Amino acid sequence: MKEWESLNLKICVLIPVLNESESIGLVIRDLPPGIVGRVVVCDNGSTDGTPDRARAAGAEVVIEPSRGYGNACLCGLSYLGALPSSEQPDVVVFLDGDYSDYPEDLLQVVRPIAEGRADMVIGSRMTGKMEKGAMTLPQRFGNWLAPTLIRWFFGQKFTDLGPFRAIRRDSLQALGMKDKNFGWTVEMQVKAAKKRLRCEEVPVRYRKRVHGRSKVSGTIRGTVLAGTIIIGVIVREVFSDFFDEDS
Repeated sequence: MKEWESLNLKICVLIPVLNESESIGLVIRDLPPGIVGRVVVCDNGSTDGTPDRARAAGAEVVIEPSRGYGNACLCGLSYLGALPSSEQPDVVVFLDGDYSDYPEDLLQVVRPIAEGRADMVIGSRMTGKMEKGAMTLPQRFGNWLAPTLIRWFFGQKFTDLGPFRAIRRDSLQALGMKDKNFGWTVEMQVKAAKKRLRCEEVPVRYRKRVHGRSKVSGTIRGTVLAGTIIIGVIVREVFSDFFDEDS
């Protein structure tokens, strides 16, 4: 851990959750020790005791009752923004609370930023080792289609919209994130491409969630809704360029 201590980077992990009481403790437990300065669980109105489990595992908890993945993330960022300047993180890591990602992979996700090569790093499930059945066919299609559209329209190559990602705090602030739902991840990648941030991907492992059902891929309605929102964000950002040019 000495190499990370010498970099003097303050790393905060934000974990948006909704009813993940059976897994949130595992996620927090498996974060690499001595690397993360602050863990903030952004609860989106859980009814199963998730906030209590998160606190018991050592996390700070903020509550955002208005449903939406982006709403939870924005609540967490607002919490960080209110901290004293001496406690502001240099790097923000986003990680889901369902234990599908491997928190131990945080080191490789953060490394390109720590070494000064990148402003944002996406953990790619598509290039990493994925457990059979961990991702549905519609998810795989979406993770091909959305990055393809981003490459066509914005010139940035991605292979995944994976939730496990790290970004410099100043770069994140410059993006002006707004999406309140499942478009959060793609909005970040599109805006990073438009801002010409230095973006990298690293392979990460991925497995089936340990408990419950995914809010996105667990139902046909959820899958269709998430896909519609994601494509809508890309289209919105494409046309925003035209509007900016005309103004």
